[in-house]
Amino acid sequence: MTDAASGGSRLQHWFDAQRLRPAAPTRAWYGALAFGIATLLFGIRLVATFPATGAGFADGYGTPVIAFEFARGQADLLAIFGPESDPMQVSRLAAMRAGNEGDYLFMLLYAGFVGCGLFALWRELRSRVLFAAIALPVAAALCDAWENTLLFDIQTAFTLGDYSPAMASLPWPVAAKFILLALANIAVGHGMMQLGRRWQLPAALATAPVIAVAMALAVPPAFGWTLGAAIGAGWIGLLLLAAIGSWRALVRKRPLVDFEAPLPRRRARTPDAPPTRRSFGRKR
Repeated sequence: MTDAASGGSRLQHWFDAQRLRPAAPTRAWYGALAFGIATLLFGIRLVATFPATGAGFADGYGTPVIAFEFARGQADLLAIFGPESDPMQVSRLAAMRAGNEGDYLFMLLYAGFVGCGLFALWRELRSRVLFAAIALPVAAALCDAWENTLLFDIQTAFTLGDYSPAMASLPWPVAAKFILLALANIAVGHGMMQLGRRWQLPAALATAPVIAVAMALAVPPAFGWTLGAAIGAGWIGLLLLAAIGSWRALVRKRPLVDFEAPLPRRRARTPDAPPTRRSFGRKR
């Protein structure tokens, strides 16, 4: 109990020291910008790696990889990859495996991007909520890795003509991943709102689409296609914020939020002229 209390006290003192430190540009924006650009470029390449078409899954999924993540039975897998008589089945299976293998690198990139962005926002705003939110993209990447492990097992069993018990566990990491990424976007939007009025519209554009995540998780065959747009909107806003934060830190040598900005100087008041003495009666 004593060790826990002393640890909590040290953490409290550390938070207080961070809150009272002088305003300074944070180099964490450089990391967020670098990870963000890498995430964008590799994400474009990864989308091209996954199969572009399926064998008859619901149009509401949007892409075969989203349909695969929400597969619940053998009929769903046949709608994604096709039966053995389908000449495209082998190419679809190979493309899906290649895409999921590359997805491991994508997990590291987006976790680094969103994590660095939240860390930079915490350095700017000194908010404990933002500091705690740094764990969200890391946890999402871990759920994504768990999901990929299950997908590999399901695909291997399907190739052999068997049913994989991993399909029963698949909904949990899929839902957890998207919920954690949506919460991370909300945290980014919350940080943007604290930056001032000019960031309120970008914050709204970054956070409002996360409503679609709940719709997609509830009815994936109809709204699964919205997941990429809902999460991507927050990432685009964070990438813009990282670019501006990096520019201010590198060029202007100033943070995005300056708690020690000098107050505007007031104009000195000219002393009032002495009142003229009024005389009464006739002038002599």
